[in-house]
Amino acid sequence: MINVLVISQSSPFDDMHTRDALDMTLIFAAVDQNISWLFSGPAVLALKKNQKPNNLGIKDFFKNIKMLEIYDVENIYVCEKSLIDYGLSKSELLIEANIVNFNAQKQLIHNQQHVVTL
Repeated sequence: MINVLVISQSSPFDDMHTRDALDMTLIFAAVDQNISWLFSGPAVLALKKNQKPNNLGIKDFFKNIKMLEIYDVENIYVCEKSLIDYGLSKSELLIEANIVNFNAQKQLIHNQQHVVTL
């Protein structure tokens, strides 16, 4: 099994990078890869509970993020500094995630065979 890390760093409201990262994560999970997903920077906003993207004219793919566990995607990581920067706490996240500091992120990246940044 190959270790693959998808890193999201873009706002979920600016473009489709988060949606592409979700699709990629599900594809890797479907072919039995050890997939992890790291949310950093404005990408952490994709994990905020109770969003209504339809009001902004954006398709609501946030609800699909909640389905990651069904696909055995359990390695979800969130940058600690990004949560602080956006005033979010772990309890405000849509799904269960591991909060990681800078050093833990470096180690996570180092342990991967493939890293995809979107």
